[in-house]
Amino acid sequence: MMKRLLQLAVLMLALSTPAFAQTPASDIKAGDLVITQPWSRATPAGAKVGAGYLTIRNTGQQPDRLVSVSMPPAGRVEIHEMAEKDGVMTMRPMSGGVTIAPGQTVTLAPGGIHLMLLDLKSQITRGDQLQGVLEFEKAGKVTVPFVAEAVGAPRPSAGH
Repeated sequence: MMKRLLQLAVLMLALSTPAFAQTPASDIKAGDLVITQPWSRATPAGAKVGAGYLTIRNTGQQPDRLVSVSMPPAGRVEIHEMAEKDGVMTMRPMSGGVTIAPGQTVTLAPGGIHLMLLDLKSQITRGDQLQGVLEFEKAGKVTVPFVAEAVGAPRPSAGH
């Protein structure tokens, strides 16, 4: 009986999430895209901004583009790019999204392209799992769990 219930639960989960399928480990497949290591940083109490990071690999023959992201507890999420010019670090929104060319891997990481979580409604604490919804031009919407690491973490933990 228990085995049957487990099989039914697995089947229901698979049927209820058609926009993405799990691949080995924690990789998430959305069309020709493979999303790995989604993570965020914990925020200090009262902070109104946070950040999210991940890697996207395009295994297909056509480019795709990350066009928007939503993620509670953020009021809105923007894709930002940091760059150094003449010794000055700047950060700006990328209004056109992020294109992932065929065979290309794009890493959103501290100090580069990243997700800027704005107007936070609550503090993000280490260990929180934030359900982000990434919207791609071709692959569509995909729900991705972002695990919060420590404040100021430079990368996801080894067990992530």
